[in-house]
Amino acid sequence: MTSIEADPNLPLIRMTRDFTATPAQVLRAHTDPELFVRWVGPDSISSKVDYWDARTGGRWRYVSSRDGDEFAFHGSFHEVAPDRIVQTFTWEGQPEGVSLETLRVEDLGDGRTRLHVQSLVDSFEGRDAWLQSGMEVGVNEGYAKLDRLVADGHV
Repeated sequence: MTSIEADPNLPLIRMTRDFTATPAQVLRAHTDPELFVRWVGPDSISSKVDYWDARTGGRWRYVSSRDGDEFAFHGSFHEVAPDRIVQTFTWEGQPEGVSLETLRVEDLGDGRTRLHVQSLVDSFEGRDAWLQSGMEVGVNEGYAKLDRLVADGHV
């Protein structure tokens, strides 16, 4: 399970999850568009990449669908490094709600990695709306799919 915590002093969400995967595998799963769409989000959706340029200065967009409804997301990669990714994230249904996300991998040894994610939004109301949106289900189901991809040798 993913630990999801709201910072009491900042409009920030912190998430932590351990994987039986190397740091390189975890980062690849976040930067390779073909892998990303196989695990991102809850089990009830499917996703496709519109564009994806996973490099410092690149940008991305993907569309998820469920029961005929589509949900699009886009952002920019501000930094893609061997141990972290800094990017923006926008749900196009709420274009004013841009978050700044930092993903950092921590090598725990023995083929295990701890992923640290923080998402900074512009207000406490925005942060709380994210937390109440069902993001916990999407994060946990998505990372469980990633666990299976790693276990099956796809990452």
